[in-house]
Order: sequence, then structure tokens, then C-alpha cells
Amino acid sequence: MIKYYLITLNLIILDQFLKIYVKTHFKLGQSLKIFKWFKFFFIENPGIAYGFNFRFGYIEKIIISIIKTIIISIFFYFFFKKNNKIFLKISICLLFAGSISNLLDCFFYGILFNKGVLFNNNTWTGYEGISKFFLKKGYSFFMCGCVVDMLYFPFFKLIINKNYELIIFNIIFNIADICISIGVIIFFLCSPGWIRTSDTLINSQVL
Repeated sequence: MIKYYLITLNLIILDQFLKIYVKTHFKLGQSLKIFKWFKFFFIENPGIAYGFNFRFGYIEKIIISIIKTIIISIFFYFFFKKNNKIFLKISICLLFAGSISNLLDCFFYGILFNKGVLFNNNTWTGYEGISKFFLKKGYSFFMCGCVVDMLYFPFFKLIINKNYELIIFNIIFNIADICISIGVIIFFLCSPGWIRTSDTLINSQVL
């Protein structure tokens, strides 16, 4: 069981390390090209995931934070459930790590950093300069911080004309989002219900 704790903890540490580094070294909107198909592009996400939000401001942030806490509690139940298969345990580790890490952003970044994306005049607005740890007074308050995203993989560009190009997979995300996405896929493929359904289909075909 300890190895699963370590997997979860290491993923959280890795995600938080990269987020804090980018937030304290990059300006909002700044990018760094690593490869032709991969770059760091620093944005802050006030919404749920992959930049999605309903634009309800801080009420949305608090509701989302509460929902995430409930989801993490559900993951916690599955994580300690006996007789889980190894792949199911790994999926829970990924879901657990990704959800907790993004939740840490929402809970604490608003009170730990002096700059961040704020909700003003019915819209989310950015800031200038580089954010720093500011333990006395943060840019927001508890449960209202924004999630840091920086991974950008513009795999394919379709040039429409000189002034416009279409980028496939035009999404900016973080390590926690990757963990959640992979964890969800593994969870549904390896969950008992899916396995029972698959066995039923196989047996019916054999018979």
C-alpha cells in the first residue's frame, strides 16, 4: 500500500514543483519553445479543467472547490477498498494525485502568491509582471485561487490562409490534468463493472 501512497505523493510534488516554478519565473502569457511540437505556455485557469469555466466568478470557484473535495473523498473510498486490481489502484492514484494537486491551487494559491488572475467587471482579467510568494497578503482568498497551466502541444497546424491557421489540440494543461485524464480512462477500462460486462460479452460470443 505504501508504494501507492508514494506514487500519489510524487505526482503531486512533481506537478506542484512545475507549477510554482512557472508561476514564479514566467509572465502570464509567456511561452518557452522546447520542441517544434511542445512548449511551455503559462496561463492561469479559473475554471474546472482545460480552461473551461462558466464565468460566474468567485461563487463558481468555491462551488468547484467543494465539488472537487467531494470527488477526492470518493477517490479516497475507492483507494482503500480491498481486493482492487493493480491497474484500478494505479488509476485511483492518478485520479487522487491530479485532483488533489489542482485543488491545492484553488485552495492556497490565492493566499500564497501576490499576483494572479482576478474576476473584475464580470470577467477574468490577467496581470503584469511575475508573481511571487507573498505570505502576508495574497491576490485572492481561500478556495479562490486559479490553477496554473503550462503544457502546450500544438501537434498539427492547418494553414487556412496567410492570416489564419487552425491548430489541432489547441489546449494548455498541466501534469495534474494528464493524471486525471489517464486515470479516468484506466478506471473505466479496469473497473469491476466494465470487466464483468466484457466477460459477459466474451462468454456469450463463445457460447
